[in-house]
Amino acid sequence: MSSRLRIASINVNGIRAAVRKGMSDWLETAGVDIMALQEVRATADDLATALPGWHIVNDEAAAKGRAGVAIASRMPAGEVRRILRDDDPDLEPLDAAGRWIEADFDIAGTALTVVSAYVHTGEAGTARQDPKWAFLDAMEIRLPQLAAHARHALVMGDLNVGHRELDIRNWKGNVKKSGFLPRERAYFDRFLGDAGAEVACVDGTRGTGLGWIDVGRRAAGDVDGPYTWWSMRGRAFDNDTGWRIDYHLATPALADGAHGYRVDRAPSWDTRWSDHAPVIADYEIG
Repeated sequence: MSSRLRIASINVNGIRAAVRKGMSDWLETAGVDIMALQEVRATADDLATALPGWHIVNDEAAAKGRAGVAIASRMPAGEVRRILRDDDPDLEPLDAAGRWIEADFDIAGTALTVVSAYVHTGEAGTARQDPKWAFLDAMEIRLPQLAAHARHALVMGDLNVGHRELDIRNWKGNVKKSGFLPRERAYFDRFLGDAGAEVACVDGTRGTGLGWIDVGRRAAGDVDGPYTWWSMRGRAFDNDTGWRIDYHLATPALADGAHGYRVDRAPSWDTRWSDHAPVIADYEIG
């Protein structure tokens, strides 16, 4: 017998501020079973206060008030991992610094692994881009390991890359900016390419597909957006001048049971409780 779970990814832009602005009201009607949270900027105690009644695992950033990821669930998690590892024995494991957490769940006898990820924003042509390259490199190593670990695995979060031109309203003006650099987008070409197949990447390189599924793009088809983040400046939200940078990336077995994907966009600028919208899908598991 299969189980249905509603799973959401949300960059909350500070959990305490989000709750103060209306996140709790949203939760009362959203019907979510598992949430991947990014940019929580809070301690475990803060999260417990903000989300009473939830089982919560988290990874705080070393710098107070920065980054931070968490997974909140209606059922307790099993094993939890907070290090984004690298297979190279000559390299130290990459400490995700509040940007990567994995949790295993037993869903009626079926193993499910959920990841909350918060990729660096980066800045093209500067040293601020280097941690982003390292993080994406580590993700490329970790994704096949996750797929081998659990047939049902889901990597969610603010991945800070628009994969295709459809994912950014003003893509032409951003091709030389972090978030839409060809080299960044090429990672996603490989992440989402057919497993084991040679992939021609947008930056002119060739690589090997890892076989993960972009649940949002599969659900929406080849249309602009739906966007998940809008600048707080100007009228970006009102004009829907956004970026689709918040993802559900699923293994094929899990993606085949996905339905009801949606971006829960606020009805108006003044009712937003984050600059990102929740990204939600229902999954049949089992």
